[in-house]
Amino acid sequence: MTNELSAFIENIKSKRIAITGLDAWNISLAEYLGKQGLQFTVFDISHEDFHEDIKDKIEKLEDYDIGFEMGQDCLKKLTGFDIIFRSPGLNPNITEFIEAQKNGAVLTTETEVFMDLCPAEIMAVTGSSGTNTTSEIIFNILKKAGHSCQLVRSPGPSLISLIEKIKNEDKIVMELKSCQLTTLKKSPNVAVINSVAPNPDINLTWDEYMEAIKNIFRYQHENDLLVLNHDDSVLRDLIYESPSRTVYFSKNSELETGAFLRGDNLCYQENGIIYEILNKKDIILGDIENYLAAIAAARYYTNAEAIYEAANNIMGVKSKIRLIKEVKDVKYYNDTDFSNPSHTMDALNSFDNRLILITSGQGEVSYEDLSQVMAEKVKHLILVGQTASQLETALMRKLGGKYRGIDIRITHCSTLKQAVDCVSLSAKPGDSVLFSPAGISKDGQNSLDELCARYVKYVLELE
Repeated sequence: MTNELSAFIENIKSKRIAITGLDAWNISLAEYLGKQGLQFTVFDISHEDFHEDIKDKIEKLEDYDIGFEMGQDCLKKLTGFDIIFRSPGLNPNITEFIEAQKNGAVLTTETEVFMDLCPAEIMAVTGSSGTNTTSEIIFNILKKAGHSCQLVRSPGPSLISLIEKIKNEDKIVMELKSCQLTTLKKSPNVAVINSVAPNPDINLTWDEYMEAIKNIFRYQHENDLLVLNHDDSVLRDLIYESPSRTVYFSKNSELETGAFLRGDNLCYQENGIIYEILNKKDIILGDIENYLAAIAAARYYTNAEAIYEAANNIMGVKSKIRLIKEVKDVKYYNDTDFSNPSHTMDALNSFDNRLILITSGQGEVSYEDLSQVMAEKVKHLILVGQTASQLETALMRKLGGKYRGIDIRITHCSTLKQAVDCVSLSAKPGDSVLFSPAGISKDGQNSLDELCARYVKYVLELE
């Protein structure tokens, strides 16, 4: 544990602590603070007698010294506390929070504490869409360029707990949703804003939403960097409010400095020199804006030549994923590079949102690392073949550990045809489906090729 984190934990041990909202944001925080021996009270408007998911979450915390206030009116009892950890999903301007602060309480979020205690430099991406993809591209570019990096996703494991593993020389890449920014008082070293649109998950007016978005750069220093979408007039004008250096990215205009699309090439220009980084035909997932934003941000830590090498290396993975068919607004993808779990991990990390994964491997392999990526990227896991129970066991260990609170549906199918039929019945518009065997067949590569061919055949038959 770092000195700063140790001092923080020791300082709040004597405080009266409340955690408001037992959702995916705060369940991992509650577990972490419980393990540190802290006493606190959890408030949640759900009632334990009527919600099975709340019952399950309470059971996960029963070994700790925690009090519970449940039900629609529970926040009326939010009095006498020194520190209140607010779920980002709760509006900070509700009456109970305002009154608590008037009475001396500190209203904060785990995100704010993480930003304060993190010993490394932080790159953060926000926006109404594409933030997950952009942050992953930045992470991969920097990692392949030789930097020590960590990709932080939220909700997920407790952000505070991650500080124990972060070194001073690391580069932290994270996605920040607008609801995490509302009360933020420290900005990241590099801030990226992809796009803006009111977030339906938190009840903010447009003006309140924009004030929250501005917190990602409001407290930057002059040597920090703000990356803005030049094609959005609202974002373009934020340059006049930025205390730091600003770089644009654009799909529609060539820029004197920044990342832009020129013909079929994604380019970066500085000091009158144009560097061609990537051809747009190589972008299989995500969209051009995601890569332009990532290129502009990554330039803060590495040169254009290294970005070129890293970006094209990343495309080596993405180019092996193929969209087979779109049925009822559900996209079916096939991973054509499927010989081991690491390839499946790469394929999963290529997607922006959580997806449906069909996997069918054979052989004696370890699924420890894959199970972690599945916990972060998969919403419905469909298992076929000899390794089904092994994969499920590995994933359940993750879901019983630091990924508690994340809900993943698991379905076992006896045949691949049954798996495809299951998806066609359960998938919702907007879902993505990936078929990626995570092990080598005992019969050799041809067997997996045949399996892949059958998957394509079954998908093409869907109507």
